[in-house]
Amino acid sequence: MEQIQRKLAEYTASLYNEKILDEQFIQLQQLQDESNPDFVVEVVSLFFEDSERLLNELAKALNQSNVDFKKLDAHVHQLKGSSSSIGAQRVQRVCISFRNYCDERNVEGCLKCLQQVKIEYTLVKNKLETLFKLEKQFVDAGGSFPVV
Repeated sequence: MEQIQRKLAEYTASLYNEKILDEQFIQLQQLQDESNPDFVVEVVSLFFEDSERLLNELAKALNQSNVDFKKLDAHVHQLKGSSSSIGAQRVQRVCISFRNYCDERNVEGCLKCLQQVKIEYTLVKNKLETLFKLEKQFVDAGGSFPVV
């Protein structure tokens, strides 16, 4: 159990050290309690679903011969907001650059940002899925939260 707890603590710390997550994720975790033990997983799962949809919409919008930058910016704004709400700091940062390229009506810059946001999204998704697996191992081994 101590080994799992140490592994979980080290892995969680790495997510903040690598700036994959920020303090917003901690606030999200603080909203979880015994009455809703799957709160964070549920919220993050909604983020994953929403992000997949938005990434597809962004790709579609950038594939048009005449790009609707207003619509593109609205999708990026949504992705920025949802990534911010779960603390996905690196996704949020790319979205800020993406919105600047939308303002400049720069298709090439938007395409580069789309690729980068996909990379950062995939990274945060994989990291959070691993975190949730480690948390489950900890709980299955008899551990309980919060772990200090």
